[in-house]
Amino acid sequence: MTNIPRAGFRKAFRAARTLHQEGKLAEAEVAYRKLESAGEHRETVLQGLFDLYLYSGRPQQAAETLIALIQEAPDSLTYHAHLADLLQTMGQPEVAIGFYERLLERRPDLADGHFSLALQYKRAFRYREALRAYEKALELGVSDLQEVYSNIGVLYSDMRDAAKAQEMYEKALGVDGDYVPALFNLAGLCEEIGERERAIEIYERILAANPQHWDSIARLAQAKKIADSEDPVIDRLRSAIEDAGDDPLGREGLYFALGKILDSVSRFEEAFAAYEAGNALGKQRMQPYDRQVTAQAFDQLINIFDPDWIAQHETECTASPIFVCGMFRSGSTLIEQMLGAHPEITSAGELDFLPWLIQKNMAPYPQRLIEMSASELQLIGNEYLKLTGRLFPDVANLTDKRPDNFLHLGLVKAMFPRARIVYTRRSRPDNCLSVFFQQLGGNLSYTTDLEDTADYYAQHVRLMDHWQACFADDIHTVDYEELVSSPEPVLRGLLDSLGLKWDKRCLDFKRSGGSVKTASIWQVRERLHQSSSGRWRNYETVAPQLKTL
Repeated sequence: MTNIPRAGFRKAFRAARTLHQEGKLAEAEVAYRKLESAGEHRETVLQGLFDLYLYSGRPQQAAETLIALIQEAPDSLTYHAHLADLLQTMGQPEVAIGFYERLLERRPDLADGHFSLALQYKRAFRYREALRAYEKALELGVSDLQEVYSNIGVLYSDMRDAAKAQEMYEKALGVDGDYVPALFNLAGLCEEIGERERAIEIYERILAANPQHWDSIARLAQAKKIADSEDPVIDRLRSAIEDAGDDPLGREGLYFALGKILDSVSRFEEAFAAYEAGNALGKQRMQPYDRQVTAQAFDQLINIFDPDWIAQHETECTASPIFVCGMFRSGSTLIEQMLGAHPEITSAGELDFLPWLIQKNMAPYPQRLIEMSASELQLIGNEYLKLTGRLFPDVANLTDKRPDNFLHLGLVKAMFPRARIVYTRRSRPDNCLSVFFQQLGGNLSYTTDLEDTADYYAQHVRLMDHWQACFADDIHTVDYEELVSSPEPVLRGLLDSLGLKWDKRCLDFKRSGGSVKTASIWQVRERLHQSSSGRWRNYETVAPQLKTL
């Protein structure tokens, strides 16, 4: 270790920062490392290294640098928070939890530390521990009570306890009646449980305080039933889009809301223009869709998860969860709501458990599966069952309706040989158009272009054909067009495939209550109708490519 005079350190550090800012990252890294080895002002040097690694897309080195920073400043919540965010993207949330727990062993009275730990527990679906951490933060006098109560409300919502979630949101508003996150979360909860008018009232309350809360304007428009082609909400949306000029994400949501309203009043050409504008903004925030890369990714799934692999990796698990999957907007939400009306079925909604377990245990996926054993898969499958069991104890027939689980059906059949799979299928032009008309989160770049969506649809068909060849007897296909035209025979066949008796309540699913946590939140609450079948024909003049999809 060599001591560097203060003035010399400043000069050397400025030189390293200049190299960094000029994009000479390799030279900057060498300069930072030389300063680090000298041992002077180590925390400052490590901060520079962390910025460099983060900027250059080197998460492992960035995480290692943050760990070194925590060693220098073990009580720094900022470093712990950065590390937790980074480890989450790397599929290592439990490592972040370990660092927070060690921090709180040293500083058990650190209220903000317990608050931050609660966030990490939630990310790892350790809901009860998250609640205890929030309660400890409250006990220690954490500030911003309205934020804490609102976060607890979100936690209860994730735990599928709408009543407790509402109680927490109301508690947050008892602290600060104008706290927008709690108001917005409460309005969203009202939508989920079907309280349309109250949701609209709360969105208007938010907008009375903040007319530029674009998400509330968009949600308000989505929640309203509009029958008049000259309804004032149309002009309100157009004005909001203009006012939100410097907020591309806000404008994106407003365009999708405008498209939905214009579609509902049969102003199809204007509706399509609004959806095009929304998707153009969405395309700017996503990585470009690459058809060749997508085809290669599907090839990997098909080549790895062949019948031999599935047979060799089949576990001894006797659980039989129900996976409802297919393309987004293919009718999976409708099917799950119908099934959920059956007295022997519990709807879990869209669970993130399987993709999370894949990210945590199987990276790089699917290549990692080549070397994994059946016993390893058994442990991961047990963790899935533990996660679902915490939310839904003692449930015999539980549906997991995450549409893109169709990508992982080979893995599902290995982990759960008795799993029951419901595949929802919809006609290509209607499905592609419906995807194009929905603002979907994540990096689903294929959704922002009709022809890209059609390409992804074709890849999904290719994969489903492969799964059919591997285990056709365990896949029950529900055709959306058949379902809406003849629901009873379709449902009877589906229930029979699940080993359950017919129950007429499945046809009257709207009366069953319960939450709907999906983008189809209001469509699925409508009376069953066939208007979405052949919907693409409303747009064939403005989008002629629909005819050839």
